[in-house]
Amino acid sequence: MLNNLTDCEDGDGGANPGDGNPKESSPFINSTDTEKGKEYDGKNMALFEEEMDTSPMVSSLLSGLANYTNLPQGSREHEEAENNEGGKKKPVQTMLTAISMSAIATNGVVPAGGSYYMISRSLGPEFGGAVGLCFYLGTTFAGAMYILGTIEILLAYLFPAMAIFKAEDASGEAAAMLNNMRVYGTCVLTCMATVVFVGVKYVNKFALVFLGCVILSILAIYAGVIKSAFDPPNFPICLLGNRTLSRHGFDVCAKLAWEGNETVTTRLWGLFCSSRFLNATCDEYFMRNNVTEIQGIPGAASGLIKENLWSSYLTKGVIVERRGMPSAGLADGTPVDMDHPYVFSDMTSYFTLLVGIYFPSVTGIMAGSNRSGDLRDAQKSIPTGTILAIATTSAVYISSVVLFGACIEGVVLRDKFGEAVNGNLVVGTLAWPSPWVIVIGSFFSTCGAGLQSLTGAPRLLQAISRDGIVPFLQVFGHGKANGEPTWALLLTACICEIGILIASLDEVAPILSMFFLMCYMFVNLACAVQTLLRTPNWRPRFRYYHWTLSFLGMSLCLALMFICSWYYALVAMLIAGLIYKYIEYRGAEKEWGDGIRGLSLSAARYALLRLEEGPPHTKNWRPQLLVLVRVDQDQNVVHPQLLSLTSQLKAGKGLTIVGSVLEGTFLDNHPQAQRAEESIRRLMEAEKVKGFCQVVISSNLRDGVSHLIQSGGLGGLQHNTVLVGWPRNWRQKEDHQTWRNFIELVRETTAGHLALLVTKNVSMFPGNPERFSEGSIDVWWIVHDGGMLMLLPFLLRHHKVWRKCKMRIFTVAQMDDNSIQMKKDLTTFLYHLRITAEVEVVEMHESDISAYTYEKTLVMEQRSQILKQMHLTKNEREREIQSITDESRGSIRRKNPANTRLRLNVPEETAGDSEEKPEEEVQLIHDQSAPSCPSSSPSPGEEPEVEGEADPEKVHLTWTKDKSVAEKNKGPSPVSSEGIKDFFSMKPNQSNVRRMHTAVRLNEVIVQKSQGAKLVLLNMPGPPRNRNGDENYMEFLEVLTEHLDRVMLVRGGGREVITIYS
Repeated sequence: MLNNLTDCEDGDGGANPGDGNPKESSPFINSTDTEKGKEYDGKNMALFEEEMDTSPMVSSLLSGLANYTNLPQGSREHEEAENNEGGKKKPVQTMLTAISMSAIATNGVVPAGGSYYMISRSLGPEFGGAVGLCFYLGTTFAGAMYILGTIEILLAYLFPAMAIFKAEDASGEAAAMLNNMRVYGTCVLTCMATVVFVGVKYVNKFALVFLGCVILSILAIYAGVIKSAFDPPNFPICLLGNRTLSRHGFDVCAKLAWEGNETVTTRLWGLFCSSRFLNATCDEYFMRNNVTEIQGIPGAASGLIKENLWSSYLTKGVIVERRGMPSAGLADGTPVDMDHPYVFSDMTSYFTLLVGIYFPSVTGIMAGSNRSGDLRDAQKSIPTGTILAIATTSAVYISSVVLFGACIEGVVLRDKFGEAVNGNLVVGTLAWPSPWVIVIGSFFSTCGAGLQSLTGAPRLLQAISRDGIVPFLQVFGHGKANGEPTWALLLTACICEIGILIASLDEVAPILSMFFLMCYMFVNLACAVQTLLRTPNWRPRFRYYHWTLSFLGMSLCLALMFICSWYYALVAMLIAGLIYKYIEYRGAEKEWGDGIRGLSLSAARYALLRLEEGPPHTKNWRPQLLVLVRVDQDQNVVHPQLLSLTSQLKAGKGLTIVGSVLEGTFLDNHPQAQRAEESIRRLMEAEKVKGFCQVVISSNLRDGVSHLIQSGGLGGLQHNTVLVGWPRNWRQKEDHQTWRNFIELVRETTAGHLALLVTKNVSMFPGNPERFSEGSIDVWWIVHDGGMLMLLPFLLRHHKVWRKCKMRIFTVAQMDDNSIQMKKDLTTFLYHLRITAEVEVVEMHESDISAYTYEKTLVMEQRSQILKQMHLTKNEREREIQSITDESRGSIRRKNPANTRLRLNVPEETAGDSEEKPEEEVQLIHDQSAPSCPSSSPSPGEEPEVEGEADPEKVHLTWTKDKSVAEKNKGPSPVSSEGIKDFFSMKPNQSNVRRMHTAVRLNEVIVQKSQGAKLVLLNMPGPPRNRNGDENYMEFLEVLTEHLDRVMLVRGGGREVITIYS
């Protein structure tokens, strides 16, 4: 309700102390008294004379700016401050994640969704959805990996004859195995999906059987290790020198054999020699080294742990060799025949690769949390079950690694496919009482893990879908009547089939590691954030946690992601980032009280406290807008173009506060204020204005506006610029409070050192969809305002509405100024500001005051005097003003007959001196540059018409027929004839005459140069320091800006806003 700033109570709200004749100190210009004296000379700039001490004329400033000799004080202080400153492992990681998860799980009820629910409620729907979907994909691919492991055990150890695809030679065995795994894996996936579809209770029953088999297998391994200490199994391997030989092509580990008394060659001889005869040509390495047979499992008492304690990584294609064995090597660079029966490394191994392959074996810590909806007491079961499971499995894994290194030869451990032991299961040979315990236990272990994945993953997807954060997944939130996720299970089975078709475990494992590690990382992050924020709702029952442990776990997860595979890590992060942005863009907004919002609040508080340390540097200054808008009775914004201009000016940067004021009391008008706020927010969203909305309820509009100006913003994040529309109907209002409110707004922004932008004809400003294909933004730089006039068009031209408009800068030269040098200085100054604009200096010579100016000032003062003394109704007041105006002009016409050349000398003397000469000669001069038509008036017909064909040296005051009839038929005035005579005898105040002269002359020049401009920006003169002249201030501004379509009046905030420095 602020474009008109009207309908306020008559009280002025109390005069501010010092409003009489304040001495405004200059915050940015060091002007001498001599310079000020020059600035005040002449009538052309009389409208700005009261502010010359704070806003000097551009003509007196340009030379210093161009040569850096008169740097603004604000910029100088910042530069001096800058110069002064320049002189002066896996089990650990999973356990840490389990601790963080336990703290989150015990901080309230955990329904279905498990880890997704924890992350989303702690870090927000975007993080929860992104990580939850990645974890869902990881769990699904883990199910595929477990099914592939099941098929590998089935075909390699249980029923090899079931293989559909057979290999013709040894090189095709791997491809044949992968094809068999694809076929049988699809069948097993179908069976498992059917079991899960029937019901989770059957999965739980199967789980008990599977768990029993796994426990028996583990116990069998420990029993076998103990037995190997005193009775190791017979498990021979054959070595040639120190090279491991594959058992597939021979049976006897020797070069020669004795049959009776005759020495014959073995099958191994035939593999390295050209024939079976003793004189055959053989491989050089074969001839120089002996064949040795050693035990592959020498037992725990053999001391083998010392040898296997150190790492031994292989590159692809090298022979697996035993360290410490004598070998007669060949010359460097001698190629190795790949057809010889050596055991070759099929891939390059390194620590990070082994980490990625091993990690999925410890990813089961989330199995319980994924089924949180099926648990009776998730807060109790998840921490207890998860931590005990990790402790148990970690102990088993670590002890198994140590015991295998103590019992089994290193070449056997590095023989991936068991070629040196004829494909036998090494762990099965070590176990007691039978290898079949291990085979069956491994088979059921992988089956159980696959079933758990197919059970947990659909429930995770169902929880994400039911939250509605990913719109296209909502269909998967439906299921059977008992809540079983039917559609989610179908999608999970399809994704799992993709992993089975990939078939290679080594290709699947890194993908799993990335998704699981990302989930664990965010679980740790969620716990750390909640702990550090210390929100009142963070009250977990699990007490054995600390934010440092969570942070350490998060760091380990991130490090392991890149250790395992940096490119897979980047791909996983990219996928998560895309999901995050999609949820942020299309997902439903959820308010779950998440920690990210609390973190944002803490960051905002920290930033606000930092902003309090000092004002922003000139280089960082941008208009932080307080936009004052008016709403109608339906609480809709009257001029939406004001917000369009805000969007074009701000481009989403900095602070924007859109404020409005409603009259009344808070108790009675609170619902209207809420509706107004919602309406403004909708308009801000439509106009893409990023900011805040504030609606104030006050007993009168003037106080409400004052409250907005004083209390808007928070701490250092406050507005520095006020944007308001011009009160265009200020003449037609029933009372004069409209323009009083506006003038007080100008004074308050000046007192608060705030910049002020006033848009006139705001309804003609372009909306955001409009585009100007050509045109100009004209800047009339009359007095120095800190650079606001330079900065505003530069910001506007960043928006596509104004992008094609060129910038033109006009400045005014007085009689004593060198206009050519001024243009050079201004061009140089703009060059150093890095602003491209056309420059033009307009010369305004001293001229006599025209009769038009004299008459307009006289009418203005008479109207003001009448309004002060008369208390009439609106219609009576308008008739009285018309009568006084017409009588005044008639009096002038009677005293000075038409077609007579008259001169009016307006002496530069006091009003008292003027009154002492009532009989002085009055002569009228019509200025050469006076307009050929009168300015706009309060109502039609108030101004006499000026004939355009008349001699420009003469004034023709004519009357129309309608005016003559109205004059004859006019009734008697309620004012006495003596009062009328007093008004006619008034002489205009010389200061007002000079101000009106400035407004008329400037308007003539601006209209002549910029009438076709798309936007005109010019300095806004301040209101008079003496409040007695307030009623004339609005008229001066009207005259200054008439005949222009789009105008923005600009007042600086008393500091520099633009600098030449980088």
